[in-house]
Amino acid sequence: MVGAGPAGLTVGSILRAAGVGCLVLETATREVVEHRPRAGVIEEWAVRGLARRGLARTLLERAQAHTECEFRFAGERYRFGYTGLTGRHHFVYPQQFLVTDLVREYADVRGGEIRFGVRDVRLHGTGSARPAVSYVCPDSGERRFVEADFVAGCDGARGVTRASLPAGRVRLARHDYGVGWLALLAEAPPSSDCVVFGMHPRGFAGHMARSPEVTRYYLQCPPGDSPENWPHERVWAELRERLGAAGAPPLAEGRLIEKRVLDMHSYVVEPMAFGRLFLAGDAAHLTAPIAAKGLNLALHDAFLLGDGLVAALTKGDESALAGYSDACLARVWDYQEFSQWLAEMYHGTASGDPYRAGAALARLRRLFSSPAAAAEFAERYLGVRTTG
Repeated sequence: MVGAGPAGLTVGSILRAAGVGCLVLETATREVVEHRPRAGVIEEWAVRGLARRGLARTLLERAQAHTECEFRFAGERYRFGYTGLTGRHHFVYPQQFLVTDLVREYADVRGGEIRFGVRDVRLHGTGSARPAVSYVCPDSGERRFVEADFVAGCDGARGVTRASLPAGRVRLARHDYGVGWLALLAEAPPSSDCVVFGMHPRGFAGHMARSPEVTRYYLQCPPGDSPENWPHERVWAELRERLGAAGAPPLAEGRLIEKRVLDMHSYVVEPMAFGRLFLAGDAAHLTAPIAAKGLNLALHDAFLLGDGLVAALTKGDESALAGYSDACLARVWDYQEFSQWLAEMYHGTASGDPYRAGAALARLRRLFSSPAAAAEFAERYLGVRTTG
């Protein structure tokens, strides 16, 4: 497995539970891997999948269960109780906590090999029966080669595995949303007991609890904008404006400990398998954080890939691996389409186009006037329809 993120560590843990020898290679240090902030919303089916594989004990003890969200638009607040419509809920558990759990389970409990801080990872012979991966050892500076039966590319959007795909045999579908999001972490308690989405003529804003002391915020901004353009006072002034609504409590403000601009775009690589190389997570598909689907897709890939590799290596049955790409892509495209639909609702009111703004507001109002529309949204927001 190239990459010690949620996908690579989950695949490795599944293999180790079946007694299969494996190796995880990671360019960052263990400390960086276990502390870099990423996603925090995990769908219920994904948690059940982790629990079935013995990977959710700490998560189930510590995660918050969310049952509703709140939309704020046209100066009003609208609570949306998705658990009442579906019987399902979201778990809020910062990705760095999950990665810490998975590193411990894979390496410390199940005895999986993992090498942090490696450099210049290269793939060799992925179309052959015995592919290999080489890397430069951080301690000795020597290049080392590792032969394997399979290689799992779990090293993200900028990793080496996707860049190693054979030219002419891959289709990359990409969509740019034409907006940026200023991603913020604030040393401040959450200002609401649920996720809040603010649709405002000045741009979208989002509020997501990460812990009792830390809150994630998002502010729509121009693509390519610089975090330096967003000093402390401007950030909080915009958040107060865009998340303001009748009866809304004031925001609990605090020191900003992270500011970075995300240009909203998505892509899908097809197929997700090439010979003995299988891609998973952001190496295969990037979903803009609009619908909080990226971590969930990475776990879905990992469940299918880990189980498929176990069947191939312990039973000689490669049928699941043969269908891996198609099985993953069905969910990938479903989540991509939902993210695109949701993006128009989030950003339409700030588009400067009266038609798009009116259509976005009509979409929002329909969620609270049509039981069928509400049920449809709740199922897609929670990933209920595509649960396998």
